[in-house]
Amino acid sequence: MPDDRNAAPAPTGRRERKKAATRQAIADAALRLFLERGYDDVGIREIADAADVSTTTLFKHFSGKEALVFDQQDEMKAHQLDAVRNRPEGQSVPTALREHALNYRLLTHGDDPDINAFLNLVTSTPVLLDYQHHTWLENTAPLAQVIAEESGLPADDPASTALARFALEAPRIARGHPDSAAALNAAFDLLEHGWQNTAPA
Repeated sequence: MPDDRNAAPAPTGRRERKKAATRQAIADAALRLFLERGYDDVGIREIADAADVSTTTLFKHFSGKEALVFDQQDEMKAHQLDAVRNRPEGQSVPTALREHALNYRLLTHGDDPDINAFLNLVTSTPVLLDYQHHTWLENTAPLAQVIAEESGLPADDPASTALARFALEAPRIARGHPDSAAALNAAFDLLEHGWQNTAPA
């Protein structure tokens, strides 16, 4: 996955730095090969050889081939939770989630050719699209819990769960729109203000 400006800070210990560097080298090699030849035409052994590691080492860092493409997703999930927890005083939860979605370039197409190439790889490869969607929605329960905590609601509040789920779905909906930022804003307008029929009579 291309570097994003909101990536997590690098580990500080020597052992942690070495592990992180190995992991990044594997992910970079995989993405380069996938972009050059297509996801389906690249094997795990080729990726390991390109990163100068064994397949055993590769699987110590990644659970499978799909995970190689989404090496930053755990950090993205954590940043989304932090966006709600650390939002400015007076800012609503939907606004915090909107800003997170708009600021993360990896969620929608924009002006960066590297990001767009990555997104095109994902959207043109059904197995990657399904994997991304499934793993991204795994943040529903943690996000719902944070929303409920920040809103003074019970942990099992259904509205918090609904808001979390809709916020996680919004980038996927917006991605296929010609103006993804406008589509993303429209989705979050709905979450912020509710349904308003603006169609002419």
